[in-house]
Amino acid sequence: MRLPLNQRIAILLHEGISGTQGKTGLSLLRYSEAPIVALIDRESAGKSVPELTGIKRDVPIVASVAAALEYKPEVLVIGIAPKGGAVPDDYWLEIKNALAAGMSLVNGLHTPLANMPELNTLLKPGQLIWDVRKEPANLDVANGLARTLPCRRVLTVGTDMAIGKMSTSLELHWASRLRGWRSKFLATGQTGVMLEGDGVPLDAVRVDFAAGAVEQMVMRYGKNYDILHVEGQGSLLHPGSTATLPLIRGSQPTQLILVHRAGQMHVRNHPHVVIPPLPKVIRLYETVASAGGAFKGVPVVGIALNTAHLDEFAAQEAIAQTTAETGLTCTDPVRFGANVLLDAVMRN
Repeated sequence: MRLPLNQRIAILLHEGISGTQGKTGLSLLRYSEAPIVALIDRESAGKSVPELTGIKRDVPIVASVAAALEYKPEVLVIGIAPKGGAVPDDYWLEIKNALAAGMSLVNGLHTPLANMPELNTLLKPGQLIWDVRKEPANLDVANGLARTLPCRRVLTVGTDMAIGKMSTSLELHWASRLRGWRSKFLATGQTGVMLEGDGVPLDAVRVDFAAGAVEQMVMRYGKNYDILHVEGQGSLLHPGSTATLPLIRGSQPTQLILVHRAGQMHVRNHPHVVIPPLPKVIRLYETVASAGGAFKGVPVVGIALNTAHLDEFAAQEAIAQTTAETGLTCTDPVRFGANVLLDAVMRN
């Protein structure tokens, strides 16, 4: 499944637009081709999306599902990604109101909703609940097969979670297609799966099969495309992350792009976990990706620098400093485009 391109979408984002948990909704707002007709965020109701987010998509922000009905939405998407992936207590009433009003529901949280009797009783013919985070069927352990593929496999890796790995992969994918290459974006998180219509919601997969799930996806597409852009997850530096290593093992990348938020000194919400200098982080990822010499070397070829919190002058200065520090191509692909990063991929 994917977000329906012929139905009107409302995104439930209470405390998400200006907070830290709205990654899913804001990414859909930036990248989805679906008609998004309302954002639901009581803290930001009445304000401007471009002014709050910098995203050039002027969608009304309303305080509740009831207020969103004015815009005739047909689908409600839960747009937050809270720690642990549970449904916040104050979201239940909004979800029930949306179903009662005839809307379908797209749920990217860990809590499955499709089989809940209290929600199913509200469904009418034509309505559905799509739980995105579901483990694929027929999984196996990984066998390192992806390294036999002829295509380039570009994996985004990061110094933290939620810093722009999906956005970087999407920008690289679109830049590849504009050059006429056969390119495929491989989604590994709930937002990417909603956008692409397929992929592996990696954090819903049992850890023993995580690398195998990635490998199956890569093998399914690798012979038919020139370049695969594999959406990164988590970080080797984050104490709560388990997703990065299966992505490396399963995709057997040919190049890595390191994603970092300009000026960030420690893992968010973990001030005791300091982010090392970027050259050290680069060496870490290259060593892990080559499994200490067992596999072919995998270079970090560029830095995608998240500068959303900086003005343009400061952003350009941060990019120049990072280039000098690492000796690698660096840009903010969301702000300035991904072409220079794609050039770096093709040089290696």
